Amino acid sequence: MRRTSVFLSILGFVAAGFGLAWAWPWIAAKMARDNVSAATIALGNTLYAEHCAACHGRNLEGQRDWKSPLPSGRMPAPPHDASGHTWHHPDGVLFRITKEGPAAFVGGGYQSDMPGFGKVMGDEEIRAVLAFIKSTWPEQERQYQAEMTRREREEVR
Repeated sequence: MRRTSVFLSILGFVAAGFGLAWAWPWIAAKMARDNVSAATIALGNTLYAEHCAACHGRNLEGQRDWKSPLPSGRMPAPPHDASGHTWHHPDGVLFRITKEGPAAFVGGGYQSDMPGFGKVMGDEEIRAVLAFIKSTWPEQERQYQAEMTRREREEVR
């Protein structure tokens, strides 16, 4: 019985190794296409944990009832996973909201508990946080967000 368990464990590791070897070209191509390195995503994960997770959740789940105003009238922190709306916005919008705060982006006296992080993080650090968040989305959401970013860039030209 013990030999069988050891054999099955080894077989599982070998299969996982082959699976990774088979998938690695696709993973590497995806990262190259997105022009995002594993180091950038790791940095973004660290910065997210330090600056964002207290409100948006360690697992990007956001605050409870994030679509309903708080007693203060302000909105709770939304999730950044696929259940939220972050992936609906192009890169420029996400960058500006993160750097300047939602109030600066929305205007009209909008009030938010989220500060701008432009004095806390540099532009590349903000981009790393956004790269980390985007790396957690399913393919469909990443493709949609990439299309929104493409359209945004066309409008700027």
